Amino acid sequence: MTVTLTDIENALERLSGVAIRTPLLRSAVLNERSKAEVLIKPENLQHIGAFKFRGAYNRLAQLDGAQKKAGVVAFSSGNHAQGVAYAAKLLKTPATIVMPTDAPRIKLENTERLGATLRLYDRHAESREEIAAAIAANTGATVVPSYDDADIIAGQGTCGYELVEQAGSLGCRPHQIMLPVGGGGLLAGVSTAVKALLPKTEIFGVEPKKFDDHALSRQAGKRIKVRGTDVTLCDSLMTPTPGKLTWSINQTTVTDFISVSEDEVRHAVSFAFRYLKLVVEPGGAVALAALLSNKLDVTGKEVAIILSGGNIDPAIQCACLEQYPDP
Repeated sequence: MTVTLTDIENALERLSGVAIRTPLLRSAVLNERSKAEVLIKPENLQHIGAFKFRGAYNRLAQLDGAQKKAGVVAFSSGNHAQGVAYAAKLLKTPATIVMPTDAPRIKLENTERLGATLRLYDRHAESREEIAAAIAANTGATVVPSYDDADIIAGQGTCGYELVEQAGSLGCRPHQIMLPVGGGGLLAGVSTAVKALLPKTEIFGVEPKKFDDHALSRQAGKRIKVRGTDVTLCDSLMTPTPGKLTWSINQTTVTDFISVSEDEVRHAVSFAFRYLKLVVEPGGAVALAALLSNKLDVTGKEVAIILSGGNIDPAIQCACLEQYPDP
């Protein structure tokens, strides 16, 4: 199984008039800082504050009448939860979301506010997959994976398709694109779209150092699992191993993987607020962190970054601003 440009184009049709076509932004400060021409795709401005709505709606929109009546169940630390909850609300289907007890309160509250039923679990003692499977078995609900699913990946790929279209309208063809990677769904979708439209563009997945499973997997030539017990600000990227389907795509489409530190992420969150006037969550800011910390030589190049989400705990936002008041 794989995902094609046609799959992404079909997803674009389903999402037309439903998803927000987020803009492509420029920043004189960021251009000067990086010595490059930077294009910013702010998916924190998407419905539910993250790109996850794209894949969730694309998946749910293809359910038949009986499946919609039976409902859906999903497991997530927050953004996929909200994406499924909102898509289910729009499509008038019941949703149950399995979320960890330590998920950011803002994500728990937002998911419940969207009408979903929450089932909380201890991520260190319980299996969210087993809980979701049990709910599906008892209710007949359809399990909606957060990343390792062709329809989810195709939906996320619409972000990359839009980016290329919008860049073209500005007369740009990005030499490099950096974006976050957790389970790999966004990266797989975006890289599929971009490589089909701009084959020479280099694509880099960015992850926190404490969850650098993609970088380790690239080095080993196979999927590697990290401990998954380390604490990171990037709650949306706490996936201990690449997905099977996403890795089968990303190992061929992605140029390399970059890891960023917690302080580099904090700095990026503060920079986004101060200079871009954007609220970006830690996991959503890792590509910006990689750019600001010179992980790649982008001098004189056209570069694009994706800010994948903005659902940040207010206390964490304040802490980042206090630590880096002049980023």
